[in-house]
Order: sequence, then structure tokens, then C-alpha cells
Amino acid sequence: MTEPSNSTVVGIAPPAPIACVQGTLALAIQPRQDPPAVRVATPAGGADVVSIARRARRELEAWSCRFAQAAVEIVGGDRPATQLLRWTSPEVYADLNRRAQLVARAGGHQPGHARVQPVRPRVVGVRTCFVDRGVVEAGLHIRYGQRSRAVAARFERRSDRWVCTALEFA
Repeated sequence: MTEPSNSTVVGIAPPAPIACVQGTLALAIQPRQDPPAVRVATPAGGADVVSIARRARRELEAWSCRFAQAAVEIVGGDRPATQLLRWTSPEVYADLNRRAQLVARAGGHQPGHARVQPVRPRVVGVRTCFVDRGVVEAGLHIRYGQRSRAVAARFERRSDRWVCTALEFA
């Protein structure tokens, strides 16, 4: 038997490199280092609906950085969710607890039992907008090693403290 003269040979494509991270939650595995430094990025003039004193803005931005740092450590398993119980609405607390449980289940550990995250998340920036004297919306920039995430939060003044009433991870 003879082969047809117009036949073409199709080569096999070289194998594609395998991604080092699969799935939606990509965390590098490295030990925790020093506590993260927090940098507050205050917009010039701000985009506030109401005017607010510069000192009050700085205090709230520093507080929201500490809150966000604790929240991402809760989700990662370093802290128990109960540490933010006083500063969260029931819905936000339940969501943080649920996220911590999901990450713990995926990583095979218990949430909030002083697990050292392979890559420690850190808050690197915050932007706030005072919607009212007692309502602030914040956008926070979180770094996980070389990766970034955004967190949006809404804080409302209740009695003598700020309470997070909405928290969205992007």
C-alpha cells in the first residue's frame, strides 16, 4: 500500500507548563516574618460627602487598617473570629467565621488556633469616604506575598465604637 501524496503530518503541540497554583485561593508557602507595617494613604481633599477633621480621618483610617489586618488573619486561620465580635455586625461576624471555616477545611487545619500562615497578609493602603459623621466606607489594599486583594468595608458608629456592617473581599 502506498500513502497518498497530499497527506500532511500534524505534530503534537509541546506540553504547556503546569501552573504552580491551581484553584482560586493562591497562597505561597513561606514562614511568617515580622508584623506587617501599615501605611495609611490619605487622599488629598478626600471624596467625603461630609467634611471631617483631618485628625478624625487619620484615627479612623488607622483603626480600619487594624480591623482589616485582624479580619484577613481570621480568614487565614491565625486568629479566632471571636476577636472581632465586638466590632462586627452579626452578618459580618457570620461571614468571617464561614470564610475561616472554608479555608481551614481546604488547608486541613483548625481555624483560629494560632496557625502560622505561610504568607502573612498585610494591609498596605486604605482610602476612606465619610458618607456621614457616623458612616464611613473604606477601600483597603491587602498584599499576600506578590498577590494583591481588595477589601471593601462599611463602618457605622454605634454608641461608643465603630462597627463593621459590611465586608467584601475581591
